[in-house]
Amino acid sequence: MKYAHLIGKMTLEEKASLMSGKDFWTTQNIDRLGIPGIFLADGPHGIRKQAAAADHLGLNASLPATCYPAAATIANSWNVELAEKLGECLGQEAAAQQVNVLLGPGINMKRNPLCGRNFEYFSEDPYLAGKLAAGYIRGIQANGISACVKHFAVNNQEERRMSIDTIVDERTLREIYLTAFEIAIKEGETKAVMSSYNQLNGSYTNENIHLMQEILRGEWGYKGVVVTDWGGSNDRVAGMLAGNELEMPGTAGETNEEIIRAIRSGMLSESVLDECTDRLLDLIYSTGSAVGQTKAFSVIEHHEIARSAAEESIVLLKNEEDILPLRKETRLAVIGDFAEKPRFQGAGSSIVNPTLTDNVLGCLEQSGIAGIGYEPGFERYGKGDAWKRRKAVSLAAKAEVVLLFLGLDEVTEAEGLDRQSMRLPENQTDLLNAVHEVNSNIVVILSCGSAIEMPWIHKVKGLVHGYLAGQAGGEAIVRILTGEVNPSGKLAETYPLSYADTPSYHSFPGKEVSVEYREGIYIGYRYYDTTDKEVLFPFGYGLSYTTFAYSNLQVSKSHVAFELTNSGGVPGLEIVQLYVGCRSDKIFRAKKELKAFTKIYLYAGETRTVSLAFDDKTFRYFNVKTNRWEIEEAEYSIYLGASSADIQLEGLLFVEGTRTPLPYDKEKLPAYYSGLVNHIPLDEFEHLLGTKAPVPDWDRMQPLGYNDTLAQCQYARGAAARFTYRLMVFMHWLLVKAGKRSTANLMMMSVYHMPFRGLARMTGGRINMAMLDGVLMMVNGDFFKGVRCVVREQRRKQKRQKSREQ
Repeated sequence: MKYAHLIGKMTLEEKASLMSGKDFWTTQNIDRLGIPGIFLADGPHGIRKQAAAADHLGLNASLPATCYPAAATIANSWNVELAEKLGECLGQEAAAQQVNVLLGPGINMKRNPLCGRNFEYFSEDPYLAGKLAAGYIRGIQANGISACVKHFAVNNQEERRMSIDTIVDERTLREIYLTAFEIAIKEGETKAVMSSYNQLNGSYTNENIHLMQEILRGEWGYKGVVVTDWGGSNDRVAGMLAGNELEMPGTAGETNEEIIRAIRSGMLSESVLDECTDRLLDLIYSTGSAVGQTKAFSVIEHHEIARSAAEESIVLLKNEEDILPLRKETRLAVIGDFAEKPRFQGAGSSIVNPTLTDNVLGCLEQSGIAGIGYEPGFERYGKGDAWKRRKAVSLAAKAEVVLLFLGLDEVTEAEGLDRQSMRLPENQTDLLNAVHEVNSNIVVILSCGSAIEMPWIHKVKGLVHGYLAGQAGGEAIVRILTGEVNPSGKLAETYPLSYADTPSYHSFPGKEVSVEYREGIYIGYRYYDTTDKEVLFPFGYGLSYTTFAYSNLQVSKSHVAFELTNSGGVPGLEIVQLYVGCRSDKIFRAKKELKAFTKIYLYAGETRTVSLAFDDKTFRYFNVKTNRWEIEEAEYSIYLGASSADIQLEGLLFVEGTRTPLPYDKEKLPAYYSGLVNHIPLDEFEHLLGTKAPVPDWDRMQPLGYNDTLAQCQYARGAAARFTYRLMVFMHWLLVKAGKRSTANLMMMSVYHMPFRGLARMTGGRINMAMLDGVLMMVNGDFFKGVRCVVREQRRKQKRQKSREQ
């Protein structure tokens, strides 16, 4: 151990005290030994260090920090160097604000378009997500602080995220949901990992020995710290055994006592605590020097970097009749609430208090475009407003081109809740239809963090997707529209024609006990390409104001090389994508998978030879019989393209394999071998799992326990609990009707779907587990006995507190 000399001086109680937070964001300090506490802060796309009382829900304002484009936006840049540069800026700002650990990046897969937190994640592809995350981590940690990659693992829905059991087969787990973490942890060398709230195949992730010990620490050799998501600790001792050092936030010493009792009873070896303490001390001291000196950063310089990042990430999706770039003399009508009040970031724990903000209206005026006026056109949060629509239509009728700013609002995409549909609000599509009746020259600019349906796309000539472009996104969008910047972003996720086309349509989200990943490895483009399913926009798609030509492909055992030419009239950036597909049918595979990519800048007419190397992930698959990565001996198709559907060059390569037993009985997995996984029968899914799937519904006859949610009070034996449930439902309805959707969402996230143990884990010790026992007695029908228990335990807690103070 690195800090054995210091650990040897510590009492059992002191070591245990380090294992949970001192408060909401700070770890425990030990003054006697000169061990400081460290500060952890949210910040996947900007620092959120709160200036007032701490909370995890974004209620209190944070210190000003640069709001960079969200991860869903940066993923469209496909630029690892850019990710690393943003990481450096984030790390610099974190150090300046005395933050030791920055809680990001988030790299969960976009299994389903409706996941409410998709704006905070990179992609549906693990290779792209992992490479970008590794860049972020290297940049953040170059400043001496720690990144904290999250949420480990298979946290792909927000509804019931603190208790849902994710049921997934081992191969899918390894190839799809862990590969991004593997790349980020090995190549980024992150100092911290955050475990997710959910269960994985029956056990909470931070207690899951297979995930935390066998894979993370065993196979990947991870030596850093694992921290729980806030309130995500279930059984503290089980978490310690799995190698979970830090529980956040603090519980006023209650879980520390659980650790001490477990060691004294022999349930837990003190050597396990010593190892956890050693890893945590390394995090404390390795980040301490970085925050020891306040380092100022240039607000203007970081704002410009945020703008440059947005420019590389904005995606041009349609440009019929070359309506873009705009001409200076164009008579332009600007319509849409988002042009005046930009939506540039997500909602929840990632909300950043920006240092500066741009809006499109101001930036357009500065660009010299001949605008004839602006109208908001619609009410931001979905309420119909015929008067606003009429005024917008009247303005559109006078213009040559209409810039129509549409998108999703801040309460539709938010942490803790999943979206209810893939559609834009009806009042926005009504406006688009009305504008189209008087003017067909429409350019839509979208502001949202995830995929949407676009049944209206035939009515627009131009489509620019800004995603959530950060505080400088307004100027970035204007520079794209005017041609000052040539768009180069490409989609990091597929846009299906309709939500019903998605492979997880029938199994998202899990509503009660569990969620079944029946589609297996076929998420995103892996499904659409394999089944030849038509999509709106394929993975990797994006237009430019120039064109590129691919030629002269050469394939060797170690790499591919080809020539790329800018065949258009202006300089531009092209994202080159390498896909590989196995031509054997012995093991079910996606038709092709992304295995390398690069971004190349070329002047008009310039040609460059591009080389992309194969790596250890190019040909591998996970064999569930040998329980390790293998290579199937076969011929492989090598595809080079501008998107997953736009393959420009194709070659063949024979690859020698590891010649191991085949993992599957083909006759028992017909849907998986065909790729038609949209509606997998239970027996076939269970054959893939190798075990019975748990019953996905609540047992309504059982008494409610620690890991049941407040939503389940509708089935409680106690009348008071059932009344509380009905009151919650009524209050939610009332808040929505009153236009307080943000507050309604907050209630759903922090109350309705909260497990009972969250009352103890998230209240900083105000409610302890003994008091929670009393609450559960009331819920389960012993009301007065429960009240007495709560009162008694509250008095005992107060006495213990007074004793400690004396």
